[in-house]
Amino acid sequence: MTYLERVRLAKQEDIHANWEVLGDESQLATLIQQSYEKPVAIFKHSIHCGTSAMIKHHLETQWEFSPDELSFFYLDLINRRSVSNKVAEVFNVVHQSPQIIILKDGEVTFHTSHLMISTKAIQKAIKS
Repeated sequence: MTYLERVRLAKQEDIHANWEVLGDESQLATLIQQSYEKPVAIFKHSIHCGTSAMIKHHLETQWEFSPDELSFFYLDLINRRSVSNKVAEVFNVVHQSPQIIILKDGEVTFHTSHLMISTKAIQKAIKS
């Protein structure tokens, strides 16, 4: 996916400026590689779920991470169902929505869902 395609997709999905869109299964290998340099977070969001919308809003308004300390990927699991299924398969994490998955050194080091998702939980996960 080109940079311009990511920008257009980000505008369509109205995501935070520092977040990248996870829109293709082929990106998973890149995420795994990136996780050896810095932690990678995947936020699985259902655009039809009120709880998911609330968590997304909280993440956006309380965001305190620099792109140097954390790569953050947004996954619209309604419109990218195959990518969501592949995430569950590759990382052996039961699908939930909303859900956050943290990768370090190619492995899932933290995952949680629903009201347990917060910037504080992410901060704690990437520091441990």
